[in-house]
Amino acid sequence: MVNITENQIRNIGKVLKDETRPLKERFRALFTLRNVGGPVSIECIQECFGDGSALLKHELAYCLGQMQDSEAVSVLIKVLEDTKQEPMVRHEAAEALGAIASVEATPILEKFKADPVIEVAETCELALERIKWLNSPESAQLDVKSPYNSVDPAPPATCDDVGELKQVLLNENASLFERYRAMFSLRNLQTKEAILALGVALKYGSALFRHEIAFVLGQIQDEEGVPFLKESLEDCAENEMVRHECAEALGAIATDHCIEILNRFVKDDKRVVKESCEIALDMCEYENSPEFQYANTLQVS
Repeated sequence: MVNITENQIRNIGKVLKDETRPLKERFRALFTLRNVGGPVSIECIQECFGDGSALLKHELAYCLGQMQDSEAVSVLIKVLEDTKQEPMVRHEAAEALGAIASVEATPILEKFKADPVIEVAETCELALERIKWLNSPESAQLDVKSPYNSVDPAPPATCDDVGELKQVLLNENASLFERYRAMFSLRNLQTKEAILALGVALKYGSALFRHEIAFVLGQIQDEEGVPFLKESLEDCAENEMVRHECAEALGAIATDHCIEILNRFVKDDKRVVKESCEIALDMCEYENSPEFQYANTLQVS
């Protein structure tokens, strides 16, 4: 974005911080700040980690990671260290540190890879593996740029055989990093067979693994993924981190059927699921509108 004044950025920050505003408006403000980037945007995002919404705080950490600005490292370390923060927020802070891949974060990730919260421990392990991989000879030969413009927690595998990738994906004895690599390769293939392999994996592995499967199905935006996402969202015994990601994925796919499913869970007992459905329905509205860019709050004062 061009010619944005500090005052405009801070006005967007005010929208993000205003708890009286609808969550969808605050999300749009957050994603605008992410797109703008820079120290003032990071400062505005940092100020909201005391919010009551775990979903919003999770998204704050996600955006800081996607910005890949080392200015955010100290903020994310504080969030990861804060055991009063919800597991999904701390997990996202760890993943964001892996996305930025600053060596400054290595000691803290090493410390928390033994965290009693499994989602946090697994994410720290993945983040460390990503940093290690980025400093390996293989990383120089593989383009890690995602076709979805996302900074992924693992690079895609070099294999493009769906059968082989599915085997690794479902192998609970393989390392989480290798399974993630298979996952991102299947996502990048975008074939029906690849999507079905990912859909099957939504019932495998840890909550962290399943939530990432839901995330990539949302990135692909293919209707083939809907039955799998629907089943997991409807399962009230499923981890709320997984259900929240399924809701957002359905929002990205944005068919009439997705909207019908999301409307059924917009009053869910779990706050993070309920709020995810609200945000997902806002995404559906965008996907089916002529708006060019989701979350442009520059006009808000």
